[in-house]
Amino acid sequence: MRLSIIKCHGSGNDFPLIDARGLTMSDAAWAGVARALADRAGPVGGDGLLLFLNGDATHPIGFRMFNADGSEAETCLNGVRCVARAGFAALGVAAAGVRLAGSLADAAHDAPLAPGVYTVRETAGPVTLDVARWPLDIGVERIVEAAVPPLGDRLFTALAIPNPHLVHFTDTVDEDELVRIGRLCEAAPDWLPNRANVSFVVVRPDSLFVRTFERGVGLTDSCGSAMAASTYAACLTGRWAYDRPVTVLNRGGLVRAVATADAMVTLSGNATFEWQGEVTVDPATGTASDLVVTARFDDEVAAWAGVVAQAAAFR
Repeated sequence: MRLSIIKCHGSGNDFPLIDARGLTMSDAAWAGVARALADRAGPVGGDGLLLFLNGDATHPIGFRMFNADGSEAETCLNGVRCVARAGFAALGVAAAGVRLAGSLADAAHDAPLAPGVYTVRETAGPVTLDVARWPLDIGVERIVEAAVPPLGDRLFTALAIPNPHLVHFTDTVDEDELVRIGRLCEAAPDWLPNRANVSFVVVRPDSLFVRTFERGVGLTDSCGSAMAASTYAACLTGRWAYDRPVTVLNRGGLVRAVATADAMVTLSGNATFEWQGEVTVDPATGTASDLVVTARFDDEVAAWAGVVAQAAAFR
């Protein structure tokens, strides 16, 4: 099949995006499309696949996200911003509710993070601390600054937004250790059958730095729900104050964030379009070919590169 796509990213978390409002495919077929388009060895590559769908009267933008391995995520807040931008353009609005798989978010075109950077503000939640919903089965209902015995002695805070996250605060990020723990969770052990995202977070006087091993993806430059989860976890554990804005840094750039005591988190970040094109996809084999790029958004790419260069100085 021939598909039109937009290659986009939120804070370096990159995706092919499809306006799927007129398309009807099974979940298995979409999983095959995701594997084909997200394959870094293929013509497109990405951390997953974003779908812009029809919503409803109160949340007119519909959203689905498939990870690079074909599994579906409950949400992807970097991806929500990109789909919201596509929805704003299609619907002729500057703000709209977004209906996700099992949750809701609100999105609005926001003041730019930097000149030339298209920026979207999104609010998601409430965060839940009930690990039985994942499930995470180690005999407790909540994990706040506590060890998860199968993972060793490190202390984690477990929360879902609604993606499940394990957040560990540290003075320095040991990437080898992060990958080790991430892979233990990725193996879907009996005590964590649906896996989880794992983040190591450094708290600084004016910012957070977040590094994430993302479920279904691996070590990634950015994960929007991880940045939201880390912001809320920092407030929950007294490392940051509720209602106090914070800059959240990652390998892919940054977002502005704020968490509230009622467990809602707002992120304001980029929704950058890199190029637009068409590609042939075979969902059955998970392969893509014959990419033709029809438009490039070089000014947006350059504007975001400036933000990344500035953010790198503070990581």
